[in-house]
Amino acid sequence: MEPTKNSPLTLPMAIVIAGVLIAGAIFLRGSGRTDAQADKPAVQFPPSLGAITLRPVEAARDHIRGNPDADIMFVEFSDTECPFCKRFHGVMHQLIDEYGKSGKVAWVYRQYPIVQLHPKAPKEAEALECAAELGGNEKFWDYLDRLMALINSNDSFDLANLPRIAVEISLNEGLFTDCLASGRQRIRVQSDIEDGTAAGVQGTPYSILVLKTPISEKSRQTILALMEQFRDQNGDLPVRFSLDGLRIGLSGALPYQSIKATVAALLK
Repeated sequence: MEPTKNSPLTLPMAIVIAGVLIAGAIFLRGSGRTDAQADKPAVQFPPSLGAITLRPVEAARDHIRGNPDADIMFVEFSDTECPFCKRFHGVMHQLIDEYGKSGKVAWVYRQYPIVQLHPKAPKEAEALECAAELGGNEKFWDYLDRLMALINSNDSFDLANLPRIAVEISLNEGLFTDCLASGRQRIRVQSDIEDGTAAGVQGTPYSILVLKTPISEKSRQTILALMEQFRDQNGDLPVRFSLDGLRIGLSGALPYQSIKATVAALLK
């Protein structure tokens, strides 16, 4: 395109426009606001505050270790082939050993196998649900503990060993094998996955702390300070708080001392 010729009005008009811009800049500087601040709403929620949708914990349906009426229900979404989940499994054991006996904290396990990363994980999740079907809550946790002890993560586990674990924890091998082969527990596993996705799970382990009473502002600030050391390269913290103060989302295999300090802040 051929450029247009200079108009006789170009220079005077430029002077006028420059004057307007300078005056506007002086006005904004005098008011203590920048252009970016002027575009922001008057009230903003902190980035860690938002909606957390979660299916309620039910003793008749969920796998619960500890008091079903605990003050803090630690709902963990996990993938059995995830190495971080294997590490976090030990952290949760420590937590229950310390706080479970008092009935203050309980551990709820929900399935979140990430098939794109771990193709064997969905079948292992079904095996866990078959253990629960045949032996109830106790055998579910026995099976999970044994599986986590044997597994080396990242799909290195031989699925042929799944019935052997059932035998080790005194389940009927034939009934277990039939359950696993039928695929009838896929619906249950998929239901947990959908629940986790709705809750905001983007990786495992992901935990949601369900509280009986809303978190205080003091406790919230304490937890934010505890999580500051885990701020990622994008500036995000591994913690979210629901708008009603009754749920807290925690991302990743956080170390025990940080989890313990979080629980202690909530129980004050």
